[in-house]
Amino acid sequence: MKISVVIACGGNSSRMGGVNKILLPLGDSTVIGHTMLAFERCESVSEIVIVARAADIPAIQAEAEKAGITKLKECVTGGATRQESVFNGVRRISADTELVAVHDGARPLIRSEFIERAAKDASVFGGAAVGVPVKDTIKTVDDGLIIDTPPRNKLYITQTPQIFKRRLYFEGVDFALEHDLDFTDDCQLVEAIGGKVYMTEGDYTNIKITTPEDIELAETLLRFRK
Repeated sequence: MKISVVIACGGNSSRMGGVNKILLPLGDSTVIGHTMLAFERCESVSEIVIVARAADIPAIQAEAEKAGITKLKECVTGGATRQESVFNGVRRISADTELVAVHDGARPLIRSEFIERAAKDASVFGGAAVGVPVKDTIKTVDDGLIIDTPPRNKLYITQTPQIFKRRLYFEGVDFALEHDLDFTDDCQLVEAIGGKVYMTEGDYTNIKITTPEDIELAETLLRFRK
């Protein structure tokens, strides 16, 4: 199935001291360079749309050219929230797209095999998200007090990409806009209209770059992978 990928890169990088994390060096490229390459290598991915701050777009385009990215269709500016930013990108995908994938630009170590696996699951169930089982015991806390301990075997850390059938995803978008809802991830769009989302098990190396320590960890994981 034809997949269009929206890569969200519009964060303000407040926890990185104002330095845009997606443009930081990583291995022989940058964070966004590795992210784009993962989707470039997927046969089923036909196009990539990147959502970023206007000031960062020239650097992203230069990185795409340097990395030999041929599937980058367009770079567009983001909105006030993550959801608005993703919607800006989704509006630019091709009309014949069958699956819509949304990925965090700051997850540069996603493996192409998990992208393909999630796409296959989404084609069956309507939606799929890459994730991994939690390793620790999780507590629900209210006002500093533990009030519940959810069963660990039912808990997953949700990552990206999150992939959906086009029709189902746009129904979720319409529902969110109609009811003025703002979600933190795209699964919630589909969950809100009663759609099913399959959890595609990935791996723990698909980290999100958030703090300076994460770059050091990503460098180590990249060297180990090579």
